[in-house]
Amino acid sequence: MKIIKRSGSEDVFDLGKIEAAIRKANDSVIDYEKLSEAQVTEILNNVEIACENMKRSPSVEEIQDMVENQIMNQRAFNVARNYITYRYRRELIRKSNSTDEQILSLLECNNEEVKQENSNKNPTVNSVQRDYMAGEVSKDITKRFLLDEDIVEAHELGLIHFHDADYFAQHMHNCCLVNLEDMLQNGTVISETMIDRPKSFSTACNIATQAIAQIASSQYGGQSISLSHLAPFVQVSREKFRRTVREELEETGVAWTEEMVNKIAELRVKEEINRGVQMIQYQVITLMTTNGQAPFVTVFMYLDEVPEGQLRDDLASVIEEVLHQRIQGVKNEKGVFITPAFPKLIYVLEEDNIHEDSKYWYLTKLAAECTAKRMVPDYISEKKMKELKVDKNGDGQCYTCMGCRSFLTPYVDPETNLPKYYGRFNQGVVTINLVDAACSSGGDEDKFWEILDERLELCHRALLIRHERLMGTPSDVAPILWQNGALARLKKGETIDSLLLNGYSTISLGYAGLCECTRYMKGVSHTDPAGTPFAIQVMKRLNSACAEWRAKHHIDFSLYGTPLESTTYKFAKCLQKRFGFLPGVTDKNYITNSYHVHVTEEINAFDKLKFESQFQELSPGGAISYVEVPNMQNNLEAVLSVMQYIYDNIMYAELNTKSDYCQECGYSGEIHIIEDKSKKLVWECPNCGNRDQNRMSVARRTCGYIGTQFWNQGRTQEIKERVLHL
Repeated sequence: MKIIKRSGSEDVFDLGKIEAAIRKANDSVIDYEKLSEAQVTEILNNVEIACENMKRSPSVEEIQDMVENQIMNQRAFNVARNYITYRYRRELIRKSNSTDEQILSLLECNNEEVKQENSNKNPTVNSVQRDYMAGEVSKDITKRFLLDEDIVEAHELGLIHFHDADYFAQHMHNCCLVNLEDMLQNGTVISETMIDRPKSFSTACNIATQAIAQIASSQYGGQSISLSHLAPFVQVSREKFRRTVREELEETGVAWTEEMVNKIAELRVKEEINRGVQMIQYQVITLMTTNGQAPFVTVFMYLDEVPEGQLRDDLASVIEEVLHQRIQGVKNEKGVFITPAFPKLIYVLEEDNIHEDSKYWYLTKLAAECTAKRMVPDYISEKKMKELKVDKNGDGQCYTCMGCRSFLTPYVDPETNLPKYYGRFNQGVVTINLVDAACSSGGDEDKFWEILDERLELCHRALLIRHERLMGTPSDVAPILWQNGALARLKKGETIDSLLLNGYSTISLGYAGLCECTRYMKGVSHTDPAGTPFAIQVMKRLNSACAEWRAKHHIDFSLYGTPLESTTYKFAKCLQKRFGFLPGVTDKNYITNSYHVHVTEEINAFDKLKFESQFQELSPGGAISYVEVPNMQNNLEAVLSVMQYIYDNIMYAELNTKSDYCQECGYSGEIHIIEDKSKKLVWECPNCGNRDQNRMSVARRTCGYIGTQFWNQGRTQEIKERVLHL
């Protein structure tokens, strides 16, 4: 059995150290107050059993809490008092250099918690360590100076989660929709270098990837681009090739016709699209931002975003090449094709591609093949989205999310009276732990709503602090964002304040654990007809809070289905510490993301999507649903059936399959999660038994994005326990 030390590093569970601490406290009292040998042995046995029952590595603090409780259970109150006093004094000493210890453990690569904090970061790489070091300093400054004490306490207890405190000291926002059209058509500046309008498709792709790296280094969330902004440059290349082909034919004295010129030019256009798309795929994967990871970039593929005719056909050609190259995958260091994490792909299902007799049905079949092999693209239903995203003019809108699931609110530019999405962004997230609110109520519904409102007010204040942190930010902090077209064209020295108000950007109230919250309050899952109305009521209360705050502050607060990655483990540990192990509520090392059906619940794909669709409507600031499927490469008809069901029933969904590779034996399939002798969850190749994470490639959907750098114990348990829906 292992434990997590205060520095975050992992160590072997040592009952002798616990015994020494108890005996030290025992020796500090007079004889008749001392614990007997039998009592000491009983305490040690109880603590060891409790640690084993946790089915994860307990922290030193959790073990010390157990010891305190056990000593008091023996009614040795003076021993307990001295144990607590000694612990408190040691805590004061540690607090004076806790940040130093965290940083040192990072540098030595033995901080187990940070190593698994982000499934797309390699914690042994210098650039990642540098980012984590800066993050520890930022978190320390945030907690000591920038946040109110009660908000910090609520965050530490797991009542709420103040996201991205490791970046909060800087004036940075969360995620965005890049206005790539503005940057390419009107020119931009990258690293103080003027970039003119590109003269070819491949050059446009090159500029786009360079811009993405700069943008990703200036914010901490995901960014999305649309292929519709690149598609016009296919025609630029086409016209260029026609000119050069004519010139070449004339120089060689070959008799030519316009038809011949066009045929040759089209062959070169096809090669150009191949080069440009390959550039995007390989550069995005190989680029490293200043925070030590590939950019969290999403590529949007929406045919109806451009007019019918040549431009839409060119966009279709680009989409086709993107899908072909993703199906192939990328080579790892051994030269084997594997599933890359980025870019994430989103494909819009629409009337032009959803039926077998649709013009672009061939693209949808290709998308199905890609999903079956590489887990992307994910799917947005134009039909359902236009029903849910209606602007003030009464028009339904279809647009991409920012990153993996964060959606902007519908917005009409007051100057043009036209909808506007690209160039907008999210200010940040604070998440409420619905499970804790439920457990804190003891099952009393009146008390639950009272506690929920108290916690919502904490989130409200924390979100306002996020907003105020951005107010007054000069455009000079990130010229590519605020001055050179990615998000705005502000002047030097001008603040971004106008972009933070009146609906231009959003700010997100996150929520987690609706399933467990309902189970505690109603005794059933939220999928049960006896539990669903309560779950809907909770969602409506969260939305009404956002509406109240929006009207009061003229800031677009929006309800967001939080994609818990490492926080799912943190919340679970906090819940277990506060309430113990409650069956079906706190007995896992994770809690359920947002409104999702619990990963262990048996439900078929179609029922799951239909059930969750009602919650997507109530989660306007961010939502994504998924179905877990086996290897579907030989059953594309079933994949297409799910896609068609998505089109008719739910706004945004994805299919999760497995795409792993063992470098030790060459096995390609699903690498399994097993429990080792210390009860830690580890990955093991079913073919050769390899457990070395450095010798395997594993790709799993984590929270909307694909993760490839492995996960903490809570998320790993969640992945292990996912049941198939198809």
